Order: sequence, then structure tokens, then C-alpha cells
Amino acid sequence: MVRDVALPQVMAVLEPLWRTKTETASRLRGRIELVLDWATARGYREGLNPARWRGHLDKLLPAPSKVAKVEHHAALPVGDMGAFMERLRAVEGMSARALEFVILTATRSGEVRGATWQEIDLDAKLWTIPGERMKMGREHRVPLSDAALALLHQLPRMAGNDLVFPAPRGGMFENKQFAVVLERLDVPAVPHGFRSTFRDWCSERTNYPRDVAEMALAHSIGSKVGAACRRGDLFEKRRAMMTEWAAFIAAPEVKARVIPMHAAA
Repeated sequence: MVRDVALPQVMAVLEPLWRTKTETASRLRGRIELVLDWATARGYREGLNPARWRGHLDKLLPAPSKVAKVEHHAALPVGDMGAFMERLRAVEGMSARALEFVILTATRSGEVRGATWQEIDLDAKLWTIPGERMKMGREHRVPLSDAALALLHQLPRMAGNDLVFPAPRGGMFENKQFAVVLERLDVPAVPHGFRSTFRDWCSERTNYPRDVAEMALAHSIGSKVGAACRRGDLFEKRRAMMTEWAAFIAAPEVKARVIPMHAAA
């Protein structure tokens, strides 16, 4: 029963995962805390929440940042994006178009695979991803560049299916289909790596402030106090940035030709 859940039960669930699957365990702790808070509010249990972190579990478990391994997703260099996009656009199939859309919008692959036409306003050039589909749990507005809109306009619509990028049999296609496309192109990258490439482009090739780039990636910005004070989502600045990104990756970058200089005799 929910009223019987106490510290030993919480620790029995979290401890086996905490050092090996830290991010998963941390999210699980948060979910348990929410469920137990709800149960307390409804009168199904009493007392302090045994899954609370501050002043409680933080004394028993190491901070996630101390044990979590930083994983770097394989990504393409910024200068290779134009040539890659040219090859990607030549690949047929819904998964290739979905990957192209991932890159154009700098969103996560799961957000694109689950995208529905109901979320997209073609006239406003806007894709609104509901909070329940976002990693941070908050609604995210994505400005759509002309290139992203052109891609959407060329997609077929499946009767009775609201998915923008449906699998051949009508459901949501699996994330591994992106890997199939990248393997076919012999590209040493993963879908999430293109978000890293986009972030590198923002830092190395543009003058956009860090907050604009981080907001485009739907990352948390600064402290909770700062986030509370920042009521806007920098949408118009992000629209301009995504338009520049689409233009940048529209054509291969011309590589400089280096001519060796021989010393005079």
C-alpha cells in the first residue's frame, strides 16, 4: 500500500541504479516523490516524503553530478554539415525526411518522431510541442524556417493518422531507423549529435547570445530565480537564428585550398 512506502523501500529501488544508471535513477526518484506527494495530499498517507532529495536522500546518496558519466554524442564538424545535408536530401524515405527535420529544428529525435499535424501551424510557421512530450516537461515553441516548411509541405498525409512522420504501417517509427540512414551514408554520428553541431555553430559562427541558443535547444537556462524572471522564450530571435542555420546547411562549405610554399633556392 502507498501508505507503507518508507525510506527502506525507496532506497531498495534507487541504490542498485544510482551509480550505473544515474540519470534514470534520478528521474525515477523524482517520479516517486511526485506520486507520494500526491498520495499525501489525497490523504492516502501521512508524514514526510521519503523520496525527497534536499535534506534527506542527499545525505544518503551521492549527488548525480558526482557519479554520472558525461556522454559525448558522436557529431559532425560544423563545416561538414552542408555536404552532409546535400547527401541526406538525396536519400528517399520518411526516416530520412524526419532526420532532416531534426537537424533543421535542432530538436530531439523523439520529439520529431512523435510530432503530429495538430501541433504544427503552417501559416504561423510554428511547431508547438506540448510539455508532456518534452524532456523538461514544459511546452516548447519551435520557429519553422522556410526550409522546414518546404519539407513539411512535400510530406504525404495518411488518412486517419495525425503523425507528421509515420512509419510505413502507420505508427511511430523506431529511433533506430535514424541509425540506418546514417549508416547508409557512412556518417559517424548519432541523431542527438546534430544538436551538438548546431550548438557549435551558434558559438563559433554566429554572435547570438548563449541564452538564445540554449532556448532553441529547450535547455534549462541559469538558476530557478533567473528562469522565473525570464517570462519570454526569445522566440523572434530564435526565428532569425533558425533561418540562418537553415541557410548555412543548405550548401556545402567551400574548403580553402592550401598551396605549399617552397623556400627559395
